[in-house]
Amino acid sequence: MTPLAHRLAPRTLRGRLSLVALTTAALIMTLLTIVFNLAGTRHLRAQADAELRNRAEAVATTVDTSGSRARVRESVNDQLLDTNVWIYADGRLLEGPSVTAAPGGRLSAVAADMAGAGRQRCATADGGLPVRLCSLRVPGTHAAVIVTALSLGPYRGSADALLRASLVLDAVMLACTYVLTRLSVGRALRPVQSMTAQAAQWGAVGSEERFGAAHHPVELARLGGSLDVLLDRIRSVLRHERQLTGELSHELRTPLTRMVVELDWWRARPRSEAETRATHQRLTEAAHSMRGICDALLDDARERALDTPGATDVLPVLERMLRQLHSTEGVRSTLDAEEPTIGAALPPALLERVVSPLLANAVRYARSSVTVSARRTADGVRVEVTDDGPGVPEDFVGDLFTPGRRADGDDGHDGAGLGLPLARRLARSVGGEVSFDSGHTRGARFTVTLPAR
Repeated sequence: MTPLAHRLAPRTLRGRLSLVALTTAALIMTLLTIVFNLAGTRHLRAQADAELRNRAEAVATTVDTSGSRARVRESVNDQLLDTNVWIYADGRLLEGPSVTAAPGGRLSAVAADMAGAGRQRCATADGGLPVRLCSLRVPGTHAAVIVTALSLGPYRGSADALLRASLVLDAVMLACTYVLTRLSVGRALRPVQSMTAQAAQWGAVGSEERFGAAHHPVELARLGGSLDVLLDRIRSVLRHERQLTGELSHELRTPLTRMVVELDWWRARPRSEAETRATHQRLTEAAHSMRGICDALLDDARERALDTPGATDVLPVLERMLRQLHSTEGVRSTLDAEEPTIGAALPPALLERVVSPLLANAVRYARSSVTVSARRTADGVRVEVTDDGPGVPEDFVGDLFTPGRRADGDDGHDGAGLGLPLARRLARSVGGEVSFDSGHTRGARFTVTLPAR
């Protein structure tokens, strides 16, 4: 399509379909008009030929060829029969028309040629006005030929009137076709426009409303199914976006709190150079922790954790987490390991994000001790976080890993109920699992299973 045609083409689907229908109807009507007018012209010519033959047969009744010489008998209305009629016998003209329609003897020459051919035929002569001539051979002892002529002016007028009428009818039909096509297409596309507006509205808010396939034509049912799939994806994206925002907020709260506490402590009174360096060191560690949290969660959101699982020595990560842990007064934390080196197939930052919520909850609810144990198993690595607190209420065990759910929202802690679901999701992203040991009765025990390095 040329740039000009592209600019002139309708921009709406209704306009384009209407233009296609109009073009198709125009081609069909043009073909039908040509065929109809050709058939009408042939029919009018056949009528003219029939009239000429009837006239020739009427004239033939006045020709006597039984004697020694052909002659024309006088009859009633002889003048009418002689109008544009030539009678030839033995190659000579017996009688001709009183008035020749074609100036200069053009019709007479054509009539003589037709008579000389000696057979019946019709021809058209153009002598200013179109004239139709037909010849008729009269049986008898002498070769007599009658040639009659008829002006085609009235017939041409009828053909022209027929052509004009068909063109007017074509124009009316094309206009009706265009208007009806636009109305029909607009009505047919109305449900599509409604579905498009509803899909845009539902997609903006992540609604659970769907179109379904019931009570819809097949085409609209297919469109509704495709839109439902897109709406499901949009809702999933929005849910993941909200989940990622909540998890980032939840995980960054701890290092930010550490930084605020360190700064408040440092500004409370003048500090020595050593204390300032220690504060700077703890602030640096908190900042690195925040960066690790962001990297781990964003990598998981981009689904890169499975592509590059990495490898980690578990014990150094757990020792560092216990050293940085801010436990309440009187709560002791210990690390229990049966081997000096235990490797797991996941990045260090991701291991820290899996274990961190479990440690935070254990320290928060423990009475006196928190124990972290790590050991190899037949199919991977097992890390257990145990505290001697009140444990998990029995009626809440089923909702432990449900995002946003807390056993007691008025317990004085500012948790959002996202830590345990996040730990389980991250562990599962590398083929591991986080579970609650309901058989442990003294406090709470959470178990992390990870693939071995």
